[in-house]
Amino acid sequence: MLHRSLIRNVSILATCQAFFFMANTIQITTSALVGLQIAPNPALATMPLAAQFLGNMLSTMPASLLMARIGRRLGLMLGSLFGVISGLLATWAVVQASFPLFMAAGLLYGVFSAFGQYFRFTAADAADASDVADKVAARARAIALVMAGGLVAAVLGPELAKATQDLLPPFIFAGCYLMIATVAFCCGVALAFLDLPHRVPAASDAPARPLFEIVRRPEAITAFAAALVAYVTMNMLMTATPLAMLACGYAFADSAMVIQWHVVGMFAPSFFSGSLIARFGAERIIAFGGVLMLACIGTNLMGIEVLNFVVGLLLLGLGWNFMFVGGTTLLTQVHRQSEKAKVQGFNDLCLFTAVAASAAASGALHDWLGWQPMNIAALPLLLAVIVLAVIRAARRPLAAPV
Repeated sequence: MLHRSLIRNVSILATCQAFFFMANTIQITTSALVGLQIAPNPALATMPLAAQFLGNMLSTMPASLLMARIGRRLGLMLGSLFGVISGLLATWAVVQASFPLFMAAGLLYGVFSAFGQYFRFTAADAADASDVADKVAARARAIALVMAGGLVAAVLGPELAKATQDLLPPFIFAGCYLMIATVAFCCGVALAFLDLPHRVPAASDAPARPLFEIVRRPEAITAFAAALVAYVTMNMLMTATPLAMLACGYAFADSAMVIQWHVVGMFAPSFFSGSLIARFGAERIIAFGGVLMLACIGTNLMGIEVLNFVVGLLLLGLGWNFMFVGGTTLLTQVHRQSEKAKVQGFNDLCLFTAVAASAAASGALHDWLGWQPMNIAALPLLLAVIVLAVIRAARRPLAAPV
């Protein structure tokens, strides 16, 4: 069971995670469409999304180091401010049909996104600051429950985008970005109620080790690899799915339904994946997530019916959740308090650089290889992570049943 103060903080962070993913859904759904309208060349339509990824990559490490100095609450509130400014600037860019302003808004949104990725690590800090005896189990549950906020966004995000696209006629989609500013503001207000000390007490606050010494440890490699491979595989196959379904002659409504089931798979397990990690260990859950992703690839290779896409993408989302939450939980176990900022910053820098590259390459890979060869290409890294996780799991005993 979680302590009352931890429940309060986790509820706030899950709410913020929902706001963050609502904004992400609106941004991803509309950015390329706006770019197509106002870019000087249609080939530049996705450049604002590229600017967003660039802003994310450039800000990930500085965001982590800044929060180490001023605390999670103030740091995350500052990140929300970037979301507000980005939304307002994008609204003005759409009204003025200014592509450079829209690019700048995308870059600022990337800064907001970089801070937003730390909600899950803040959940771990909240567990450490609580009176819970079993910190490892509490971290796993807190991280998973905060990630569950994305399930709310999966339902509300697309509806908000549809409801606000004509909010400021005749400027189509301008209202969507005004909604992003509103959602980011609500996120900042919620964070003001977060009750977390600037410095979380640690049982052992030994001097920080060099980063290379930490990241070369087997458990750190497993944690990094699990999150990175899960996110890259998920992102690559998810991004290519609408293209594959279009090539198979399916309607947009079919691919939208498939993606919706995928998003449900991504976040629904968060209500219990933390408890599974606490019981069986992060490594075993990472391996299980990898097996689910292998099942996704097997389903995708078996046929190109709509049911194959639905089941495959649902399994992809489930596997991502277990691997990503497991990897995040394991990462919190490999660093000391004094090493937290640089280790978490390095992890997310590597992670979202790879995610940006996979998003950029997904369309080209589908064009060059095709849907099924893309799935086969994902196998080696997945198998490597499963082997790593199984080896590490064999060295850890199971927790006693609660």
